[in-house]
Amino acid sequence: MASAFRRSIACQLSRVLDLPPENLIKSISAVPVSKKEEVADFQLSVDSLSENNNGYSRPNIQEKALRLAEKLQCDTVVSEISAGQGTVKFKINRELLTKTVLQQVKEDGSKYGFRSELFSGLPQKKIVVEFSSPNVAKKFHVGHLRSTIIGNFIANLKEALGHQVTRMNYLGDWGMQFGLLGTGFQLFGYEEKLQSNPLQHLFEVYVQVNKEAAENESITKSAHEFFQRLELGDMQALGLWQKFRDLSIKEYIRMYERLGVHFDEYSGESFYHEKSQDILKLLDSKGLLQKTIKGTTVVDLSGNGDPSFLCTVMRSDGTSLYTTRDLAAAIDRMDKYSFDEMIYVTDKGQRKHFQQVFQILQMMGYDWASRCQHVPYGVVQGMKTRRGDVTFLEDVLDEIRLRMLQNMASVKTTKELENPHEIAERVGLAALIIQDFKGLLLSDYQFSWDRVFQSRGDTGVFLQYTHARLHSLEETFGCGYLDDFNTACLQEPESISVLQHLLRFDEVLYRSSQDLQPKHIVSYLLTLSHLAAVAHKTLHIKDSPPDVAGARLHLFKAICSVLANGMKLLGITPVCRM
Repeated sequence: MASAFRRSIACQLSRVLDLPPENLIKSISAVPVSKKEEVADFQLSVDSLSENNNGYSRPNIQEKALRLAEKLQCDTVVSEISAGQGTVKFKINRELLTKTVLQQVKEDGSKYGFRSELFSGLPQKKIVVEFSSPNVAKKFHVGHLRSTIIGNFIANLKEALGHQVTRMNYLGDWGMQFGLLGTGFQLFGYEEKLQSNPLQHLFEVYVQVNKEAAENESITKSAHEFFQRLELGDMQALGLWQKFRDLSIKEYIRMYERLGVHFDEYSGESFYHEKSQDILKLLDSKGLLQKTIKGTTVVDLSGNGDPSFLCTVMRSDGTSLYTTRDLAAAIDRMDKYSFDEMIYVTDKGQRKHFQQVFQILQMMGYDWASRCQHVPYGVVQGMKTRRGDVTFLEDVLDEIRLRMLQNMASVKTTKELENPHEIAERVGLAALIIQDFKGLLLSDYQFSWDRVFQSRGDTGVFLQYTHARLHSLEETFGCGYLDDFNTACLQEPESISVLQHLLRFDEVLYRSSQDLQPKHIVSYLLTLSHLAAVAHKTLHIKDSPPDVAGARLHLFKAICSVLANGMKLLGITPVCRM
């Protein structure tokens, strides 16, 4: 794989530069594939050597590159060395490239790309990823979709890196809204409707009680009293709340199964409403609490009384707030998991909230607050079904499956599928995830049904189609070919381009592991699919001599394997037929 070639190049460079090979490994990068011409496989940026205190300056960097290239010699691994624009380029022996890459893809399987020197010495960590976090007693809103798929990607990536990951769903199951919902259910709720369609009925109750509360102050007062009863542990109020919570989680699990997402723990704000009182006492003992004229309790984050840096931690009636409960939750998780990292995946509107939580933890003396990270994301705009504005995720998934089935119905092979509904949902979900992950997570983006379902171009449908087509090659021609293959049969430009791109997978994974952005992997997989499409047109298996057909089949099998690995990291289940 790329790491073996990098090390070989680094060892030769180290002798000339008098530097340890380890200092050079990450400066040697695979060269992106070019459509216009065959390029070298690796390059060393001479500019990057200045970080190693070699005194290279920009004016003579080209001269340094030429001089360095002249000092290096080709060997059994490197067949050509040349100077580029401030770089030294290395071309790997073509047969060695072919044999090494294809063998490595086969041997490493799902670990291909991760068994690289780029990840060597990586300490194994305990990581908590909090994501999704819908509000109990409300149907799964599309606003929680991004948190769910982004958090799932981050958890997948961290697990693939060998870390011990706890996937946590921190439910919005406490707060004043439950005062309103409890009061609303007592006034407008029906037990039969609650049991038959719980989230729909609770949604209807919540809408109705909010409308009534806007016109009737006594309902607002009753809601405050109900929430106070919850905070004080009133058994009747808690019993009703527990029923709402249990029924909600049951519905959410059904939705997560459709998304291919799972959790190790369902937590919630409710677990910390009592512990939040301990937090307030601790804050008070450290002299961090202040009372405002309105009677609320705040923490001054500025240290000099700046009103714009006051963070409210308790209401005037003594009830807890989201911030207080998040502080209690963070401390409890450290006690329970001794985490090395804790990642919160929420929309960018909560940036300030998490900055405040992390700062207060530091002020309380918890140095591990620096291990907490907020991964923010932007807003999806224009997500509508044919029936109009979308509120609920289930409507979106149903619409995706329906439209995908209609698209597939026009293709002859669809008739042969045993489970068209399941495949339609998987392909549709891939389309949704790829559209979401193509850009920076922080960016807002405009949702487009037309772009989602394009079978050509940079879409999830194209990825799934490519994987299915490559898998069918193995099913059709896979019998009778030996494990060994003739590397001389894969020297066409189309083969070399694919092999060069496969070389880059570890660098792409490394980049995503550094910034937690899925777009690097998405871009890589789309390019791989386009290269596969070109190769499929020109490198025929049928009617080719056995050694040529066998070699090409190995190439296509490697592409299929890496495509599947990358898709699974993104949270996509690859389909084998469509």
